[in-house]
Amino acid sequence: MESSDRVLALIDRLRTTEHVTVADLAAETGASEMTIRRDLDQLADQGALRRVRGGAVSLLLRGEATPFALRVHEAVDTKRRIAAKLDELLTDGEAVVLDGGTTTLTIARALARRRLTVVPLDMHSANALTGAPDVRLLVPGGRTTPGSLAFTGPLTEASLASLRVDTAVLGVCGLSAEHGLTAHDLDEVPVKRAAIAAARRVIAVCDAAKFGRSGLGLVCPATGLDAVVTDRTAPDVAVARLRDAGVEVHLT
Repeated sequence: MESSDRVLALIDRLRTTEHVTVADLAAETGASEMTIRRDLDQLADQGALRRVRGGAVSLLLRGEATPFALRVHEAVDTKRRIAAKLDELLTDGEAVVLDGGTTTLTIARALARRRLTVVPLDMHSANALTGAPDVRLLVPGGRTTPGSLAFTGPLTEASLASLRVDTAVLGVCGLSAEHGLTAHDLDEVPVKRAAIAAARRVIAVCDAAKFGRSGLGLVCPATGLDAVVTDRTAPDVAVARLRDAGVEVHLT
């Protein structure tokens, strides 16, 4: 099993099992116990688990966001397809607020070749766009959250309140026609709302797994979105309900 596949398998186990052992994981993945110990040490550094004698205890609690360093490894091809579709939906010269997150980081990398004004809401995307020749980069400021490096707080909100942009691209922790767009981190909710208020058009981006999840904080109802870009494995019922609510859904 490749290293990236093995780590993803370990993450899946940590989401469903409170305690894992080195011996069991080695047997499941076909890797040596030394390799599994190294993987577990890496995941411990990233906040996914706590190491104990002979194994680890999961810290991926239900209802909380997976650490950013782990999410960058998830659904990589899907995120690239979503980024490519979002790229098609933007016109050169637009001003865009780009939310924080791993999907939007992939989008930031795709937009680095475009002629746009971009307001990134995390340092990861800001770094990805730094030096892009035709991108006018506006960084809103504020404090950053550990790991995700998302801008939050009154400075960020005030910066967005002073802007009027063409499009806000929002990341998603959970999405449905019934519960709207939700976020795990409550500090990010007012920032996302400020981005929505500043934008003429609001596009949510997410992989299909987000339709089965719900974050603690409500960002906006589904009717507050103009469009959603997701992948073709999104549940048909969920997609139909969003379209019934007047949301344009793009499947990649």
